[in-house]
Amino acid sequence: MPGSGQARGAWGWHPLDSRWAQRVVDTAGIRPGELVLDVGAGLGALTAPLVRAGAQVVAVELHPGRADRLRRRFADAPVTVVRADAADLRLPSRPFRVVSSPPYGISTALLKRLLEPGSRLVSADLVLQRAVVNRWINGAAPGAARWSQYYDLSIGIRLPRKAFTPPPHVDSAVLVLRKRRTRTRP
Repeated sequence: MPGSGQARGAWGWHPLDSRWAQRVVDTAGIRPGELVLDVGAGLGALTAPLVRAGAQVVAVELHPGRADRLRRRFADAPVTVVRADAADLRLPSRPFRVVSSPPYGISTALLKRLLEPGSRLVSADLVLQRAVVNRWINGAAPGAARWSQYYDLSIGIRLPRKAFTPPPHVDSAVLVLRKRRTRTRP
C-alpha cells in the first residue's frame, strides 16, 4: 500500500497464518522429491509445510531482510532461497510446481511468467485475490483462454481475511492450475 510508511504496508505484505498455509499445501498434494517454487515466500509460512511434505523448495523473496531470515531458518533444509522479482524469475529447466501466496500486486506478472512458452510448470496453487481467481476461472483474465488450452483451471480453497496478518481488504482463494496431459507438446 503505497504511502503507508509501514514496512508491511510499503511492501503490501499480508503473511499467511501457519494453519491456513498447511491447508494450502495439503490440498496441493505435494509428493516427496518434487521441485516446488514458493514465490513471495515471506518468512516461510508455506515453505515450512512444503519441506515437511518432502518437497525441494525454491523460496523466492524480493525483500532483502526476509530473504536473509529465510536462509537462516531453512539452512539445514532442502530449500534454496532466491532473492528475485517474480517478473525476472528464471524458471527451472525441469518440471516444477508452484505453491505460493504471492503479493497480490504481482499476480498478473507471475502468471504470465509461469505460463510463458517453454515453461515446465506442471501445476500451481496460488493464493490470490478472489476476484482475480474468478476472472481466471471465467476466462476473463488476459491470456486465460489461451492458457486454458494447456491447463485445467479451478478454484481451490477460499481463505477468509483473518487467514492473514494483517487482514487484507479483499477476499482470497486458491487458483489451481493443472497441466493437461497431451500427446504432443504445446
